[in-house]
Amino acid sequence: MPDAWQIDLVDEIKRASEPQEGQTIAVWFSCGAASAVAAKLAVKRWGNLCNVRVVNTPVLEEDPDNRRFLADVQDWLGVQIEQAVNPRFPHNSARAVWEKRRFMSGPRGAPCTLELKKQARQHWENANPCDWHVLGFTADEQRHHARFTLTERPNVLPVLIDAGLTKAACFGVLKNEGIVLPAIYRRGYPNANCIGCVKATSPTYWNHVRRVDPGVFADRAEQSRRIGCRLVEYRGERIFLDELPPDAMGRPLKSYDHECGLFCEEKEMA
Repeated sequence: MPDAWQIDLVDEIKRASEPQEGQTIAVWFSCGAASAVAAKLAVKRWGNLCNVRVVNTPVLEEDPDNRRFLADVQDWLGVQIEQAVNPRFPHNSARAVWEKRRFMSGPRGAPCTLELKKQARQHWENANPCDWHVLGFTADEQRHHARFTLTERPNVLPVLIDAGLTKAACFGVLKNEGIVLPAIYRRGYPNANCIGCVKATSPTYWNHVRRVDPGVFADRAEQSRRIGCRLVEYRGERIFLDELPPDAMGRPLKSYDHECGLFCEEKEMA
């Protein structure tokens, strides 16, 4: 976790380096609330100065209502939201990635993030060089942003932090604008990631999937058993989903949790 002086250093670098006329800013929109508001602020602040491009990396296993939310946000922004796709997986299917890699998730991350997020983003960037990036780091993630800019990418503009907007505040902004949040939030999930995210290990999470999306739970249980991947932690050990008792509980699901980002595994599985 960065010390106070490191956060101050990031602030000093930020003040010394601002987007210049004609530069390109890539806003990475995840279909989550925070990245939606970050995109709006970036377009409002730099849209007349820079080439602001809003980019999404779609994943087939996300809730279908994410596409409705994307369309609503696109209308709100007045900017077309582009897609970044890994040409090796043109259908953007996490299940296809797991099947091809014969691996779903482990301590170093998940191959779906590598293939459908990181490598899709890299493929897009190779064809579309960018000067700056905007991600959904909120005011309650200032240390996370500071660590990221010091260790990974210095050219990330902290638009939500500058505006003092927390994750909860981003939900409020969208509500005030009349934009209905993705249905996955309303079904009790903590973020707008894929339904049945294989990076989750909590029995609370997986039993929530079992109750709310039983078909997805059954599919993840079958594929993980066949591939040999133990996805859930229960009583100190990793077990298969079909071994998880239906009443098993861990910590409560967090509200306004992180969105599955494009850079969250920059060093993982390279």
